[in-house]
Amino acid sequence: MTLKRILGTFGFLALTVFILLPLVQVIVLSFLSTLHHETAPKGSLTLLNYANIFRTDRLVASFLNSTIYVSLNVALTLIVALPAAYAFARFPFRGARATFFALLAFRVTPPVVLSLPAFLLFAQIDMLNTPVGVALAHCVFNVPIAIWILESFIRGVPKELDETAFLDGYSTPGFIIKHLIPVIAPGIGAAAFFCFMFSWVEVVFARTLTITDGKPITTAISSLFGFQTDIGLVMAMTSLSLVPGLVMIWFVRNHLSRGFTVRV
Repeated sequence: MTLKRILGTFGFLALTVFILLPLVQVIVLSFLSTLHHETAPKGSLTLLNYANIFRTDRLVASFLNSTIYVSLNVALTLIVALPAAYAFARFPFRGARATFFALLAFRVTPPVVLSLPAFLLFAQIDMLNTPVGVALAHCVFNVPIAIWILESFIRGVPKELDETAFLDGYSTPGFIIKHLIPVIAPGIGAAAFFCFMFSWVEVVFARTLTITDGKPITTAISSLFGFQTDIGLVMAMTSLSLVPGLVMIWFVRNHLSRGFTVRV
């Protein structure tokens, strides 16, 4: 084994340890009793932290709320972004480039800037404290990035595929569903992944739009911190919050691996 390969292996292992060490600490702490309990002395290994999660209604509800609004957000984003990306890729119009970059510029706007307008708007339409309200707010930031990703994939599809499908009698929606979606599945997987990750960890809208009810995991975890914080319970909640993300990665893993090799 050459010196270059040894250094490369050592560097890879060092990077792996650096990335995984905080995660290992989180998991270990989730199985420790960090406060004194009658059935689990402080510092002992226990499953009490996980049991307390399922015994607390608001913590269980936070998982359900996050799952609802993240799933709804991903679905709505893809439904809106796919035809929009197809229009940008196939039907050039005056100002298309400026509109496209305006969408991307809006995407980098800090969410906190829009938190107050979003709160006032959703208060008027009675959509505060609901997962649906949070999902719609997240669509504002996820739709531009999804359009950007999908548009680049659609541009890579030969126009002859469209023409052949139209000659066979397919309408535009029928072509998109029957032919285009299977071809750009890696792009859809990549877009869904980014939308999921943004919604799952976003805090500003989740906290602003869920004052009394409908709180997601992010706000539920932050509410656990206080004068005497049960760190074991916090780490248990954090560990469980990683599971949906790992499941998401598992389902789109093939699409992601192909999607990131395509020009974007």
